[in-house]
Amino acid sequence: MNNLSNEERAIENSIDSLVAVSGDKRNRVESIIKRAKKNKAISLRIAEYDLEKLKEKAQNDGIPYQTLISMVLHKYITNQLVEKSEVLKSIQLLQNKEAV
Repeated sequence: MNNLSNEERAIENSIDSLVAVSGDKRNRVESIIKRAKKNKAISLRIAEYDLEKLKEKAQNDGIPYQTLISMVLHKYITNQLVEKSEVLKSIQLLQNKEAV
């Protein structure tokens, strides 16, 4: 299964035009990658209902529920997790703008 984001697809499509880096710049990039890959185990209290719903959604998506929790948290802290009401408000604004 290859679920790449648009950004990841763009990187793959332009792989031939990428230039290798070396020295300090390479060390900085490798350091960032290393920190991003580091995992830390935590203990988390969560409502039983919420945990059951997480497990159901994870099972429907074919992923472990811990992975789903991690994905949601990552999307939240990187501002990729959006509220449905905000999306609907944006759509309505765009439709109103087009109607004018």
